Amino acid sequence: MAKAAFQALVAEQKILNRIYAIRGQKLMLDRDLAKMYGVATKVFNQSVKRNLDRFPKDFMFTLTTKEFDNLISQFVTSSLSGWGGTRKLPNAFTEQGVAMLSSILNSDIAIEVNIRIIRVFTRLRQYALTHKDILLQLAQLEKEAKSNKRDIDNIFTVLKELIEQQQTAKPRNKIGFKSYNEGKG
Repeated sequence: MAKAAFQALVAEQKILNRIYAIRGQKLMLDRDLAKMYGVATKVFNQSVKRNLDRFPKDFMFTLTTKEFDNLISQFVTSSLSGWGGTRKLPNAFTEQGVAMLSSILNSDIAIEVNIRIIRVFTRLRQYALTHKDILLQLAQLEKEAKSNKRDIDNIFTVLKELIEQQQTAKPRNKIGFKSYNEGKG
């Protein structure tokens, strides 16, 4: 694998490791984004605060104490370690919020990082859609198997009834040609 391709893969993995699921959405936290952009979290949040009209609630929101505590408790060793003394709760950015960051952060690093982050979010969405199709197909197969199971159960029930009838039936008189030697020893 070429060095550049390997570095891109490592960078994408680092981005993936910093995407969290909160409130049923995939999000990135201000501290992680600031680190990727190469700026202090305080400077990052000041830029966002100066442009709040660009970040409606479906683009960015501040985590609740419970959400933040829950997030920290999920990771023994994580990028969140050392956040215990945080004075302010972190801001969380959705994919659209991350895209909007590109309009307020104009450094070359910010542009490159934004492109990578958006690509990772896009791959995650494609991955989820692919798996959704697979899950739908599995559900359909399960439904068909259940209906086939009922049919198979019915077949076995009828077969068992036929076998029981055959075992309990009285011997029938033979019909047809009988030779005179039958029954003589």
